[in-house]
Order: sequence, then C-alpha cells, then structure tokens
Amino acid sequence: MIEDSTRKLPWHREPLVWLVIAFPLAAVIGGFATLYLAIQSWDGLVVDDYYKKGLEINKTLARDEVAVQGGFVASVVVERDTVTVRLSSTRGSALPPVIKVAFIHATRAGLDRELEIPSAGLGRYSAPIGDLPAGHWHVHIETPEWRLIEQIQR
Repeated sequence: MIEDSTRKLPWHREPLVWLVIAFPLAAVIGGFATLYLAIQSWDGLVVDDYYKKGLEINKTLARDEVAVQGGFVASVVVERDTVTVRLSSTRGSALPPVIKVAFIHATRAGLDRELEIPSAGLGRYSAPIGDLPAGHWHVHIETPEWRLIEQIQR
C-alpha cells in the first residue's frame, strides 16, 4: 500500500498556526493589561508653568532657612489612622498654635494629603489622617513663616 504524503492535518493541529496566533494574541492581552493599570492608577498632572514653579521653590527655600534659624525640630509618627507631630525649638522659639502638615508621596501625587493640626500642648500636635497607603512619604510641617521636611516610610 502506498502512503499518501500529501495528506493535510486540520488547521488547529498545525503547530505553526498556533505560533502565528500566539504573538499577536500576547500583544492584545498585554495591551488590555496595560490599559487596566493605566485606568486604575492616577499619577497626577505634569506642571504646566515651570518658571512659576521655580520662583515658588526659591520662596520655599527661604522658609526652610527660617526654620533652621529658629531651631525647629520635628518628629512624625503615624499609628493606625492618627498622625502625631512632636515639635520643639532648640533656640527657644515660640511654637505655633496650628501647623499645616502635608504628606507628599514620593512617586504618586494623587495620594498626597494636607492637614491643619492644632496644638495639644507641650509641642504635641495630633489629628486623624485615615488610611495612609504604604510607601515613602515626604512630610512638610509648616507655618506661613517656616517649613520643616521630614521623611517617613510606611
């Protein structure tokens, strides 16, 4: 009996067909995964006017120098849903009745938060903050006259 070598397999049994289908299918699946991640996370907007931002930075640096001259020192503790700031002055400067505390996420501006916290006495300031996501945070403790920057890891 002579064997027919021209006999063809059905298309779904051909390995090359699956190889040709696999690469475009992987690209489509990867595209949908990327779209999902882009929709789920918001990274904030890019600053439009860099010149104005630069001028604001110069004013802010002057406020940092005022904090150094006043001898202000702060420590920040976040426990559960409460933030506690302990503020003191090594040079005897008066402590403010209210401080503004800004939590600035290192990479995601959409998570940033600001609080105004009144003094609880003896350099202690405490307020509820809610759930603060894990990550590296820059904490700006400020008044209209000066600003301190601390960093915490959550």
